[in-house]
Order: sequence, then C-alpha cells, then structure tokens
Amino acid sequence: MSGRASRRKGHDFERATARELRDVFGDDVRRGLQFRDGAEAPDVVTPCFWVECKRGKRTNPIAALKQANDASNGKGLWPIAICKNDNEPATVTMSFEDFLDLVREWWSAQKN
Repeated sequence: MSGRASRRKGHDFERATARELRDVFGDDVRRGLQFRDGAEAPDVVTPCFWVECKRGKRTNPIAALKQANDASNGKGLWPIAICKNDNEPATVTMSFEDFLDLVREWWSAQKN
C-alpha cells in the first residue's frame, strides 16, 4: 500500500472513531487536527480521553499508548490507543492504573 493510501486509511479510521464516540459524548467529539507547527493534538478530541488511533495490517497498541501517554502528559485526560488490524475488530488499550481510575469514577457515579 502506498503512503498516500495508508494515510487515507488512517484518516478514515479516525473519522469513523470520532463518529462512534460522538454517539456517546455528543458534539464534544471531533477529529483532531495535526498542526504543522508541531503542536500536539489527539487523533480524536473527547472530553475525557486523549485518543490515538492506529489502523493497519499489524498495529502496535503498546507503542500507540506510549504516544498517547507522552502527548497527554499533564493535560488531565486519560490516554488511550484505539487500534484496528485489518479484518479485525477495533480494540482499546489503556494503562491498568487509568482503567482503575475510570472504573472508580464510574462506580462512584452509579452509587449516587
């Protein structure tokens, strides 16, 4: 696959991910823009997650999560990697510590 086709595949996956997350979060979700000035932006902007999307033959969720971790440092968002290998369903990767924080918040909201 050419570089151009690969980028298009990635952009299409980012758009599809944004649409799916918009069903949950509403209009607070959009595809992030990567600026030429080097400013960091998530692939998909949400109210609580720093989303890095990867799509390809064999994605590397751990590397994608590291990228999300590094870029989101100090921004108050949970870093996650949403990855989709060809002909497979998408998966979400996050640190276990962040997962526990998320579950604690969810559980606390359920009890109130």
